[in-house]
Amino acid sequence: MLRLAQALGTHRTIAQLVHVLAEQLHALVPFDYLALLLHEEQGSELRLVVLEPPDFEPPFLTKPIADQGPAATVWETQRGAVIPVPGDGPLPIALTFLRDQGRKMTAWLPLTTPHRRVGVLAFGSRSADAYTDDVLAFMEQIASIVAIAVDNGINREQAQHYEVELREERDRLQFMLDVNNLMVSRHDYRGLLEAICETVQRIVDADHIGVALWDEESGELRPDVIYNKAQGFTTQGGSLALDASAGGVTFQRGVPALYRRSDLEALGWDGAAVMKAAGVESMCCVPLVTRKGKLGTLHVGSASPDAFSDSDVALIGHAAAQIAIAVENARAYQQVTTLNSRLTDEKQYLEQELQREFGDIIGASPAVQRVLSAVKTVASTDSTVLILGETGTGKELIARAIHNLSPRAGRTFVRTSVAALPATLLESELFGHERGAFTGAAASRAGRIELANHGTLFLDEVGDIPGEMQPKLLRVLQEREFERLGSAKTQRVDVRIVAATNRDLERLVDEGVFRSDLYYRLNVFPITMPPLRDRADDIPALARHFAAQCARRMGRAVPAIPGAAMEALQQWKWPGNIRELQNVIERAVILTTGPNLELPFQDLKPKARPSSPDSTAVATLVDAERDAIIRALRDAAGVIAGPTGAAARLGLRRTTLHSKMRKLGIQRPSF
Repeated sequence: MLRLAQALGTHRTIAQLVHVLAEQLHALVPFDYLALLLHEEQGSELRLVVLEPPDFEPPFLTKPIADQGPAATVWETQRGAVIPVPGDGPLPIALTFLRDQGRKMTAWLPLTTPHRRVGVLAFGSRSADAYTDDVLAFMEQIASIVAIAVDNGINREQAQHYEVELREERDRLQFMLDVNNLMVSRHDYRGLLEAICETVQRIVDADHIGVALWDEESGELRPDVIYNKAQGFTTQGGSLALDASAGGVTFQRGVPALYRRSDLEALGWDGAAVMKAAGVESMCCVPLVTRKGKLGTLHVGSASPDAFSDSDVALIGHAAAQIAIAVENARAYQQVTTLNSRLTDEKQYLEQELQREFGDIIGASPAVQRVLSAVKTVASTDSTVLILGETGTGKELIARAIHNLSPRAGRTFVRTSVAALPATLLESELFGHERGAFTGAAASRAGRIELANHGTLFLDEVGDIPGEMQPKLLRVLQEREFERLGSAKTQRVDVRIVAATNRDLERLVDEGVFRSDLYYRLNVFPITMPPLRDRADDIPALARHFAAQCARRMGRAVPAIPGAAMEALQQWKWPGNIRELQNVIERAVILTTGPNLELPFQDLKPKARPSSPDSTAVATLVDAERDAIIRALRDAAGVIAGPTGAAARLGLRRTTLHSKMRKLGIQRPSF
């Protein structure tokens, strides 16, 4: 008994116990048939395990306790019984089977521990007197030892089963966590799909994993990233038939499904050939669906025809919702990245185009050199610059030069023409607006000042800015802060402002149209652009540049400019300045049919004006005023302000004299 207990105690599972139980009992009990009938805890059945002979084919594997015959009686009474097997007559199925096998005597013993009933131990013998009362009493003691060993084995198997279930549940929870982490940690689309394949591979033994996505433009379901154990990650082209492939049918139905290659071949589906080529015998396919609609499918394949359980299909189906969101986010991120890259390329292209067009300022006259010297002086600072001059003199060109030579050259140069925008839209364009700030404001929008943050804002025609907006612009200049239209939130901004105008701001200040404090803030560093008539020496270089530029744009040979045409260009006063010169040259290039530029001389003739009786008098007054100002400047040695300056000699205010000088085109002489 002790040796039996020790031998059975060394075996931890039912399978191991069954293997040695018959061998150990032969030394104690006479039998040539031995069987265990174990109670199934989930029901009211006894499971038959024949231990000897090992090749014995039992009449049943499991059977309700009520149908077990002697086993049922022993189970209910919990008392051992010795039952002979009659040679004829009707018997329960178990005894009938034993009689057919030549057994004449059986013994049935309950397997019971202090905690529960385990089952029944059955012996059989060809001898009719094998089991006497004293043998039965000894066998009952043996049965108690066997019951404890069997109970321990059942407990260990259950513990192992629970451990496996817990491990599987832990793996499934880890899988769901990994899938959720993919949603926030992976933005690269290709990397996300590869991570999905790797994550699925950890939870199911898959030989083939892939993602197919719906293409709205072509109306096709296209395989994207494919993982195969033999080839790794690959990208597959083509499309999946919506009505003859596992992915297509699952995409249309919108529910997870399990497919076998043999079933698809029987249906004649195209997907059977795809599975065969990939070495896949079974495939779990789940739809990828988001709140925006169907995105595609995830398919997991195996070389085994029975690789996926119902729980595997359910798990992958549950994970599909998170996978779909992650894929959607990654595709959106990829689209945004692509768009940003394209916008960056376009921005760089436009900047290069602008640099090619305006990068070199053409002109070597003293007037231009003075302007360029002033640009170099002020560019390295953050000071506000006011560019003055007639229309068409290239004020924006100088503003870009200031930006390109400044420490802000790598940031944005934003141009805004105040005169080109209606007053109702100017505030929104400059300062931005919030959603709902006015009718039509369907979304928030950043203004030009905000876009120019850390860069340069060029305000063209600043003299036309409405009076109600001047305090807001002044606040930007003074405090470096503003609010969007419709918002109470104050935003800080670091922007350099370069303003330009062809109007007399000092006269506008005198008239009360323009705020004096804003004027002083803008007029920190004024630069006056000379009109083209005052830099006639630059006209040949400008004309040749515009001619070459227009000819290249039109795909023509660059025409030469004859001497007579060049002289005519230099003699013209150019009231429209450089812009007018550019238009005249472009018109000439269009009209030119030979190697020399055919200049439309009619454009360079003064326009006839209707005469009036007072025209001579007006001309005389203008000339007299011009002569008086020039004479006063000469007498004052070029000094305008002060008690002995030209303004005092003429009895005018300094600002009024400046205004008249600009109007008459008088430059202050250098002495």
